[in-house]
Amino acid sequence: MTKEYIYTDKAPSAIGAYSQAVKFENTIYLSGQIPLDPKEMVLVSSDINDQIEQVFVNLSHVLNEAGSSLDKILKLNVYLTDLQNFSKVNEHMEKIFNKPYPARAAIGIKDLPKGALIEIDAIASSK
Repeated sequence: MTKEYIYTDKAPSAIGAYSQAVKFENTIYLSGQIPLDPKEMVLVSSDINDQIEQVFVNLSHVLNEAGSSLDKILKLNVYLTDLQNFSKVNEHMEKIFNKPYPARAAIGIKDLPKGALIEIDAIASSK
C-alpha cells in the first residue's frame, strides 16, 4: 500500500506546503482548490459564478490526473466568504452532478487565499 502524489499543470500549483491530491488505494484526497487560472495563478474573476465554475474545472483536472472524475466524488467541503452564495453553489452542483449528490458541508469563513470567494476540497473514489 503506497501513497501516490497527484500533480497536473492543468490545475493551479500548490501555493503552500501541500500536494494537489494524494491517492491511497482507491481513495483520492483532494486539497482545496480556489478559482485560480492555472497558467497565470490569478483569480479568474471577481464574479462568484465564474469562481465556482473555475473551482470545479480545477478539481476535475486533478481528478482526471488521478484516474477519476467529478462523478466519483464522495464528499465535498465548500468554504464561502459569503453564505449568501450558498444557493449559487447549489445551482452549479445541480448542473455538474446527478442525483444522488455527493455528501457535502458548506462552511462560512472570513477570508480565503488570494481573496477568493470560494474554496472546495473533496474526497473521491478512483473506481
